[in-house]
Amino acid sequence: MQCPFCFNITSKVVDKRSSSDNTAIRRRRECLKCGKRYTTYERPELTTLYIIKKNGNRETFNRQKLMAGMLIACEKRPIGSDDIEDMVNKIETELRKKNVNEVKSSVIGEKIMKHLKKKDKVAYIRFASVYRDFTDLDTFKDELLKLTEKK
Repeated sequence: MQCPFCFNITSKVVDKRSSSDNTAIRRRRECLKCGKRYTTYERPELTTLYIIKKNGNRETFNRQKLMAGMLIACEKRPIGSDDIEDMVNKIETELRKKNVNEVKSSVIGEKIMKHLKKKDKVAYIRFASVYRDFTDLDTFKDELLKLTEKK
């Protein structure tokens, strides 16, 4: 595994554990040249999953894109990167359990919102405001009311 800092190819594993949902192995590595530590994940290679976008275009499922969207929603919130990784793992597992090769982007969006809503209401509202394309203050207020009424 190549060090992301100095690009050396020799490292040692200092910690290894399964992800919380047992879909990956997390390895904490230390570069033998520069001494910096970094994390890698090992996952089984699965069949390609395609996402059908709103405009009908198809693109391959991208965990990093899903993670990036969730990271933005969770910015400055008390949600750790391990929590986000766990949510992404659960969403991907849910999608792959459907045993289909194509999934609409709206299905993924709803799954993200479901997980964020359970984890952090502010992150949920942030994501929903972009995903549902709130066009005015009334739409935003309606979503907040729905969120507070369910208590």
